[in-house]
Amino acid sequence: MFVDTAKVFVQAGRGGDGAVSFRHEIYVDKGGPDGGDGGRGGDVIFVAVEGLNTLIDFRYKPELKGEPGQAGAKRDRHGKSGAANYIKVPVGTIVKRDGEIIADFTTDGQELVVAKGGDGGYGNAHFKSSVRQAPRIAEKGEPGDTFEAELELKLLADVGLVGFPNAGKSTFLSVVSNARPEIADYAFTTLTPNLGVADIDDGSLLIADIPGLIEGASEGKGLGDAFLRHIERTAVILHLIDAYTDDVAKAYKTIRHELAAYSEDLAERPEVIALTKIEGLDDELIQMQVDALKEVAGDSRVFAISSPAHTGLTEVLRELRKEVVTLREAEKETVDESEDGDLAVISLNEDKKALAWHIRKDTKGTETVFVVKGHKIEKFARRTQFDNYEGVNRLRDIMKKMGITHALIREGAEGSSVIRIGLDEFTLLEQAD
Repeated sequence: MFVDTAKVFVQAGRGGDGAVSFRHEIYVDKGGPDGGDGGRGGDVIFVAVEGLNTLIDFRYKPELKGEPGQAGAKRDRHGKSGAANYIKVPVGTIVKRDGEIIADFTTDGQELVVAKGGDGGYGNAHFKSSVRQAPRIAEKGEPGDTFEAELELKLLADVGLVGFPNAGKSTFLSVVSNARPEIADYAFTTLTPNLGVADIDDGSLLIADIPGLIEGASEGKGLGDAFLRHIERTAVILHLIDAYTDDVAKAYKTIRHELAAYSEDLAERPEVIALTKIEGLDDELIQMQVDALKEVAGDSRVFAISSPAHTGLTEVLRELRKEVVTLREAEKETVDESEDGDLAVISLNEDKKALAWHIRKDTKGTETVFVVKGHKIEKFARRTQFDNYEGVNRLRDIMKKMGITHALIREGAEGSSVIRIGLDEFTLLEQAD
């Protein structure tokens, strides 16, 4: 079954908690801290695989999870990191998070961490210092990335076949390539896109047969709207028109309108036109239909072909191959120029971005909560055990070093003021019971 969209819940593994432990040695009243760090949570990694052509598996496996890291243990033992979860997806898969594209798999074997596992928390051995001989502080492991991912498959092909139902697309593909699409004499024979490889001279073309379009397809009518995405990435469009159509110019313009309505970029894609099913028609009628197409086709070349009789197929494939090569070379030059001539962009480096923070006030009735936002400070808060006063005091120390405490006081915060970082709340200063 062909499925080209799916939604899945992605959850990378949580990091293991750090341990609080002290050595217990004979003749030593109080041993030093020896609590180990927690292991890192497992990532969720997508891998593009060329042999796949459907997202059907994700309909039956809607949750993709990385393994959690194990907690640290006494004697400085580090918790085992969680195993990554490798997920196979078809080449051409796009992954979206909150509507934004976060991954685009265009080559076989391409790997990408879609959800990152959480870091393990430090054990109390990490916090030993000359002034802190017996720390009872340990960090919680961080949660892994968690979100609902939208998967969308867009077939990657050199040539996309478009046209009305029964225009001869499936027959063309079956004759010129190794594909074996279903062929019958009724509308919408093709219910799913088909891919085939056509050899021509010293090269080949990957061709996608898209289910037939009808007027209104770009608005969701018929089957076209569901499959137009599969020709978005094709280099060249082969527009097939049945020679027995009463008004071939009108048929041509109808399909062109649907392409433009769906995507302006798609409408500007290089195009070759083929008048199909010319077997049995006299030359004068064929020429009349070809001339009618040329009047509305602009710069696009028009061919007359018969797939069953193998008439005109080599010429069409050679023209398609020429267009594909020209476009691919132009794309490569554009990429090369971009890589060579990029202007430097002045921006904060990653360390400075991570350390950046800001404060806002949330007022509920007479109570004011000071909300602190920032990548680094939120990371520290997530790892803090808020039921451990030493752990909370450590977070307060970090806020002082980062200048957050000073800024809070300038904003009007007092020792008893409530501070919120992430989901956790605490007072600016430790309060006496």
